[in-house]
Amino acid sequence: MTSYQFALLFHLVAVIAFFSGLAVAAAAQLGWLRRERPGEIAAVLGLARMGVLVVGVGMLLVLATGLWLIEETGHSLGDGWLALSLLLLVVAGALGGVGGRKPKEARRLAESQAGGEAPDPAIRTLLLDPAAMLANVLSAVAALAVLVLMVWRPS
Repeated sequence: MTSYQFALLFHLVAVIAFFSGLAVAAAAQLGWLRRERPGEIAAVLGLARMGVLVVGVGMLLVLATGLWLIEETGHSLGDGWLALSLLLLVVAGALGGVGGRKPKEARRLAESQAGGEAPDPAIRTLLLDPAAMLANVLSAVAALAVLVLMVWRPS
């Protein structure tokens, strides 16, 4: 295998990890809707933490292997589509961080009430925060836009 093929392979694995983490985090964020007890809500939201960890590792690997691919192909960050992709990846990460704050608070609150039968209504309020939900949706849209740019690769 050539160096380019290795770079491409590792980049694709990183992209798969990144989007897999997004899927796990999103599924866990929605999974709490079917839970009643604070301990169950905390457990489901704990899965979101694992998804976010995979997203973070995937994002770092996407950046590293993406820069490796840029070097291998002779492109540069001066290419508009690459610069836009990098910007969108940063935006996706920032929005995901903002969108994850309320669910993190909700998880902590649910963990503190784990022995109880009925959750504090504040947990539901935190998890249904419109600004956090919008930030998470926009983060996913930005991540998908990066994927589109990578596949389309306008020259």
